This record gives sequence, structure tokens and C-alpha cells, in this order.
Amino acid sequence: MMIRSFSAGIGLAAVLGASGAIAHTPLCACYDNGDGTVLCEGGFSDGSSAAGVAVRVVGIDGSTLLEAEMSEYSEFEFDKPDGDYRVVFDAGPGHAVEIASSDIVE
Repeated sequence: MMIRSFSAGIGLAAVLGASGAIAHTPLCACYDNGDGTVLCEGGFSDGSSAAGVAVRVVGIDGSTLLEAEMSEYSEFEFDKPDGDYRVVFDAGPGHAVEIASSDIVE
């Protein structure tokens, strides 16, 4: 009986561990508003809010052009910089999404 309980416990731990790893994938998309601004929306694959998640706009040379956090609505809007840049949605180690300016369209 003890072996069966131990085995069931390992199976449950494996299932819970696997679902936990999948449940928190970061998601971010950015859109050119056509008026000189860009809107980014973030979140997680399990439906969690991205409010407070760090966001950076980084120039082609690696310099930080802007640092902010996602709003209470999991959004971040900024004035579109001149030239190439990338947006970094940084929810921590292993949970970052980078979007190149060439991928941000109206």
C-alpha cells in the first residue's frame, strides 16, 4: 500500500509540475497606432495579468531609450522612437519577450 501511495504522489507531482511550467508563458504584442505611438499588450498564457511587469524600449546600439511598467490593464504605450529599436517585456529570468521594431505594424 505504501508503494502505491508513493507512486501516486510522484505521478501527481509530475502532472502539477508540468502544468505549472506551461501555465506561465509570457505573451506580448505591440502595434503601431499610426499616430506616432506604439501600444503593447502583455499577459501570461494562464490568463494572469501583466500589470507591473517591467518593459524597456532598447535602441539598436543596446542603449535603454525608455523604462516603464505595464499598466493595471497590462498595457504600455509610448512614442515611437526614430530608427530601429526593440521592446523587451521582462517578467524575470526565462520570462522575457523581445519584439523588434520591424515586427511592429499598424
